[in-house]
Amino acid sequence: MKKIQMVDLRSQYEKIKDEIDAAMQEVIDQTAFINGPHVRLFADELKQYLNCKYVIPCGNGTDGLQIAMMALDFKPGDEVIVPAFTYVAAVEVIALLGLKPVFVDVDPDTFQIDVAKIAPVISERTVAIVPVHLFGQCSDMESILEIAKQHRLKVIEDAAQSIGSVYRFRDWTVAQSGTMGDIGVTSFFPSKNLGCFGDGGALFTNDHDLAEKMRMISTHGQKKKYHHHTIGVNSRLDTIQAAMLRVKLRYLDGYIKARNEVAAAYDKAFDKHPHISIPKRVLESSHVFHQYTIKLKGVDREAFVKSLAFNGIPTMVYYPVPVHLQVAYQSYGCKQGDFPIAEKLCQEVISLPMHTEMEPEQLELIIDSIQSYFL
Repeated sequence: MKKIQMVDLRSQYEKIKDEIDAAMQEVIDQTAFINGPHVRLFADELKQYLNCKYVIPCGNGTDGLQIAMMALDFKPGDEVIVPAFTYVAAVEVIALLGLKPVFVDVDPDTFQIDVAKIAPVISERTVAIVPVHLFGQCSDMESILEIAKQHRLKVIEDAAQSIGSVYRFRDWTVAQSGTMGDIGVTSFFPSKNLGCFGDGGALFTNDHDLAEKMRMISTHGQKKKYHHHTIGVNSRLDTIQAAMLRVKLRYLDGYIKARNEVAAAYDKAFDKHPHISIPKRVLESSHVFHQYTIKLKGVDREAFVKSLAFNGIPTMVYYPVPVHLQVAYQSYGCKQGDFPIAEKLCQEVISLPMHTEMEPEQLELIIDSIQSYFL
């Protein structure tokens, strides 16, 4: 049996090696390493997959969030609502642009932003909500969009972990994760469900003017070469990464299916377990399981991690410290106890190995090892 990985990128690559190698070689032969043909082709193909009007590739997901906020003309001092339990990227960008993050606690079972707690923190300075579709399932977008419309706020979806997830509205219309707000942003970091072999990202929108502005900002603020119309950044998806992503996009639905099969095995093994809470699914959103994250109840997490590691099973804690308690963001005045659910989750959550190439023997060992720990 192969060594168990949190994400087995090597085995995934080996299955499509010929296609990936050919795509890379084509870029090398063309020597069009920046904004080569594959970048445009990938954007067109991803646009079709997502059923949205515009896809603007960029250097990484964090850049995407910055470009989105720059394109929406947020000004220093403006307030942006974000969940307290999330990766730091969205808050980092808010801080870099001189904006103010306004944290909101999350649902203890879905890990998504608690929509009931959004309206009470909206002020005259609030300009946007950034729902983070954490671990591969969409936030309650219908409610978020209703709140945003009522208060004239922008919505930037952080879909870095949820590409391929589908959301269903009450009227039975459906939309892909990242395509419901004013702007959606994703990451192609190697471990993502659709990952490249380095850094990469993209922005999504159905607004023509926003698309043009984001495209301009991402290339030094220029409409055409050496003609700069706005302050921009340098954030481009490398052609060689786009070529690989074109190959992997064709397999994305299969990857999602494989992840759901692993999740179903975990669900069956740990449902109703007295010390484990499995991830809650919501009817409105499909789940693509970027991570399979459980909550431990009455368990020494460090001892649990060490026991699994002894059996060759890796785990990860996403995330050990809520953003509002990170040293870098203490200046915003938050303190211990302000967001109790986020703080509790940081003490309870642990993510199990989850990837597209999980072998039955590996899955059996993980499940048996966890069950045996509690005997």
